[in-house]
Amino acid sequence: MTVWPEERLVTADDFNTVDMTINVGPQHPATHGVFRMVLTVDGEMVVDCEPYIGYLHRGLEKLTENHDYRQSMGWWDRTDYLAGMACEMAYCMAVEKLGQFEVPERAEYIRVMMVELSRILSHLMFFGAFGADVGSFGTSFIYAWRERERIYDFFEEVSGDRMFPTYFRPGGLQMDLPENYEDRVRWLLGSIRQGLEDFDGLLTGNEIFVERCRGLSPVTQEQAIDWGLSGACLRSTGLPYDIRKVEPYSIYDRLKFDIPVGKTGDIFDRFIVRMAEAWQSTKIIEQCLDQMPKGLVLNPDLPKTLRIESGECYVRTEGTKGEYGVYAMAKGGNKPYRMKLRSPSFCNLSALKQMVVGHYVADAIIILGSLDIVLGEVDK
Repeated sequence: MTVWPEERLVTADDFNTVDMTINVGPQHPATHGVFRMVLTVDGEMVVDCEPYIGYLHRGLEKLTENHDYRQSMGWWDRTDYLAGMACEMAYCMAVEKLGQFEVPERAEYIRVMMVELSRILSHLMFFGAFGADVGSFGTSFIYAWRERERIYDFFEEVSGDRMFPTYFRPGGLQMDLPENYEDRVRWLLGSIRQGLEDFDGLLTGNEIFVERCRGLSPVTQEQAIDWGLSGACLRSTGLPYDIRKVEPYSIYDRLKFDIPVGKTGDIFDRFIVRMAEAWQSTKIIEQCLDQMPKGLVLNPDLPKTLRIESGECYVRTEGTKGEYGVYAMAKGGNKPYRMKLRSPSFCNLSALKQMVVGHYVADAIIILGSLDIVLGEVDK
């Protein structure tokens, strides 16, 4: 039996705890890509968070500056690689604005249709991964992959490739749609809607899922604006800000769709806004089919080699993660002088520390997942 000396008294220091550092990543199933965050925890409570990025940096902007305007198309697919055509559209719009190139009307409708299919594709990936983060095990991934594979099959029919289609071109598209595209897309929309209903039953109506997400990591509108959030992370706070509505581009001003918003900006609102957005995308695609004009899909007046004398522009689109912006500058020749990507995932990720501190370690994983980042776009 241990006998304590009489002078040894128990003090408050005996009950103090020591902060522990936990590395999550860069190779970790909870990081949604090659990403590392260092959590400082006091017991189970996160008291500090330091994110580390750059593991996927490939020099997108410099590569674009060293290739001609058409050669660079393939690099941009690989930013938000879950929705390559959405990235292609932003890049093409920047080149077209810089060079004052016209785009045929039919090409604009096809672009919007493919971009909205890409938005659904990206959101399905979020539902699958986030459901697994919260605890649905593999079921949410199975549901997501079923619908994603069907969309990828259609992309392959249209462009010859699935994940990196490189289908868009400055001035239009690589080629027209196959003859059976309308029947294929209408069948695809029916399948997607059934898949979204399945997710509603699996996640939205799941009491455990709702209890885990409701009220966790709420964000106010003021905080979201201060942190530079965009996309579903911003709209989950109740602010109906969507670039397709506030600053319409392409043919979005001809289409009818709603902007889903949340109430408290918590994790559940971020999920439910993306779910509602996927439903809205199906309505947009249906309108594109109904209004699709005939005609060319590529401007025939464009030269074989694009040359732009001088100028600069900034084009922003409503990407799958938020404001996907491209700054372009030309100083003559067939290559851009400067290209800069405004990455929505990078801006959303910069608020991770403020969102995570004060919550449990287990909750930090699903807070990160609720941001729906894609590291190819963060690191560029």
